[in-house]
Parts: sequence; C-alpha cells; structure tokens
Amino acid sequence: MRPVVAALLLVALGGAARADEQPVAIAQAPGHEAVENNCMACHSLDYPRTNAKFLDRKGWQAEIDKMVKVYGAEIAPADIATIVDYLTKNYGAGE
Repeated sequence: MRPVVAALLLVALGGAARADEQPVAIAQAPGHEAVENNCMACHSLDYPRTNAKFLDRKGWQAEIDKMVKVYGAEIAPADIATIVDYLTKNYGAGE
C-alpha cells in the first residue's frame, strides 16, 4: 500500500473513532468557562486531568505561557490568570 493511501486510511479510521466520543467534563468551578472557551480551541479537555498529578501552579503557568508563546494561543491576559488559578485549584499536583 502506498504511504499516502495508508496515511489517509489511518486519518479516516481515527476520525470515525472520535465521532462517538463523549465530551470531556471538567470541574464546574470558578474559571471553567475561561478554560472551555480558550483551551478547547486547540485540544481536548482531557489535558488538565492527564497532567494534574504532575503540574503545580508554576507548572500550569509554564504550560499556559507555552500555549501562548510557542503555539500562538490567543488568550487574553486576564483569562491567563483565571485559567492558571482554575487549573491549580482543581488539577494542581499536591493541591
């Protein structure tokens, strides 16, 4: 099978598997709207739960800074503080 055809097949099968995925629910706490409105544009909301055991406030701040500076996420400065607070309080390591 040609590499291009194989790649297209994998993409098609992966998309079909995601079609029945249920939305990821995050903690309903102050700041969850900022996370949903800003973070879901680029990735699943599984990310906070997956990384909760590793990231403290400093780690979450670094992650959000990376999303803005490296990946170009357009997050308002006020939302950055809200998101970091939310992630630290609800998904922070040792919190």
